[in-house]
Amino acid sequence: MQKKVLLVGESWTSTATHIKGFDQFATATFHNGASEFLTALADSEYAITHMPAHEAQNGFPLTLAALQQWDAIILSDIGANTLLLHPDTWLKSQRTANRLTLLHDYVAAGGSLMMIGGYYSFQGINGGARYRNTAVEKVLPVRCLAWDDRIETPEGCFAEIQQQHALFSNLPAEWPWLLGYNEVEMHPEGELLATIAGTSHPLVATRHYQQGRSLVWTSDMSAHWLPEAFSQWPGYRQLWINCLDWLTGKTA
Repeated sequence: MQKKVLLVGESWTSTATHIKGFDQFATATFHNGASEFLTALADSEYAITHMPAHEAQNGFPLTLAALQQWDAIILSDIGANTLLLHPDTWLKSQRTANRLTLLHDYVAAGGSLMMIGGYYSFQGINGGARYRNTAVEKVLPVRCLAWDDRIETPEGCFAEIQQQHALFSNLPAEWPWLLGYNEVEMHPEGELLATIAGTSHPLVATRHYQQGRSLVWTSDMSAHWLPEAFSQWPGYRQLWINCLDWLTGKTA
């Protein structure tokens, strides 16, 4: 039986104004940053449901029981505000569940949470992702910084494995380059598995939190920090499967 995984975020809409002399017009474009990830895992034992960022504000579960239908939850490039500000609270001034607290309780009770990096992961661009000092940060193997945590590496950076682990099983020895990541600090209870080469900055870390598990990958799952060379790498699919295997308890 396939295990159920909820991927939340990893989408955005951009607008542009086109000016042609006196005339101008506007366009809007929807972007799905999860396409390579979803394609890579389409025939795996994990049934991935993608909840784009614009659907999460209203559609992300409001009860612990609803969260517990999922074997693992992935937050990728989606800020804390989207989960905190349900439309009933934002538009109608009604009380609603704190979904960051629900995620904490989900992990504490045996659930699995992964956070993948991006402009609205960890603390994010201009500090706007805002996971620092939240209930979600409490379960992670890392701590968020108090400021814009993006590290842009246009020259390229590389993973440096710190210890052998099931997350790196069956992967090629040579990893492709990355173009950036979120800088974070290790939590004392976290296990550091890989860093950005030449730094102490975590790239991959895991943690057992109460009855559950958490994992972070501090770079992206797609452009721009994760280039095509990485998404086409033979290890791309296996890396994510290894992460989900560990999160769901298939490997120690």
